[in-house]
Amino acid sequence: MSTISVVIPCLDDADFLIACLDAMAAQSRPADEIIVVDNGSTDDTAAVARAAGARVLLEPRRGIWPATATGFDAARGEIIARLDADSVPAPDWLARIERRMTARDRPTVVTNGGRFYGRNAAVRWIARNLYIGGYFTVIGGLLGHPPIFGSNYAIRADAWRRLEHLVHRDRADVHDDLDLAWWMQPGMTVVRDRRLVVGVSARPFDTAAGLWRRVHMAFHTMSIESREWPPLTRRAERRRAPAWVWEAPELREVAPERDADGDDALPA
Repeated sequence: MSTISVVIPCLDDADFLIACLDAMAAQSRPADEIIVVDNGSTDDTAAVARAAGARVLLEPRRGIWPATATGFDAARGEIIARLDADSVPAPDWLARIERRMTARDRPTVVTNGGRFYGRNAAVRWIARNLYIGGYFTVIGGLLGHPPIFGSNYAIRADAWRRLEHLVHRDRADVHDDLDLAWWMQPGMTVVRDRRLVVGVSARPFDTAAGLWRRVHMAFHTMSIESREWPPLTRRAERRRAPAWVWEAPELREVAPERDADGDDALPA
């Protein structure tokens, strides 16, 4: 059995954090540790986290990537699971992460989209179909593997230690999940498990301007990544890599396969 740390970056989201931590307390497989990274909050974020038994870290540099990276660096678990403060994971979320990450193909990352809550049906439809649907379809096609969704994923701590100096961890102007997905190294695998369920607030999609800001940020992130590791070069290097399984502290070569759920676990 692996140990699992859960990292939750938070900025002035104490009310949402209460629901998130309540959902963590209801997990059928408890977390080995929960880390809340306070990104400079002026509300009760730190008090809420401590009251729930979470470990609180302070990261004064504003931005989701700096806050997330601080939590990942401090995590003690063999697997690092990631939520946002407004995430509400299903009761079997950690149990499913553990099951999927310890399957025979041993993926580097397991992820899925979110089930949006709040606002109205039209906003939820836009969030689900245009934003998340487009993200997994378009960006997934470009990457050659499922992208990572920041509100719902887990990564091996060993992999993070290989990636922590490659990603743009100090930048607040890039999508942290897309950045992490882009820098998956040859042989690393990303698997989408559609039974990994997390509720996610639809609040960012209240306005067209809010949606456009996120889309624009995605294009900005892609422009940065493409200059540093061009897409065709990236695909070629990953395609030439053997089908490895991540197994700390070594990598073990195995035959290509699909997992029991039918999810693609092969590197691009």
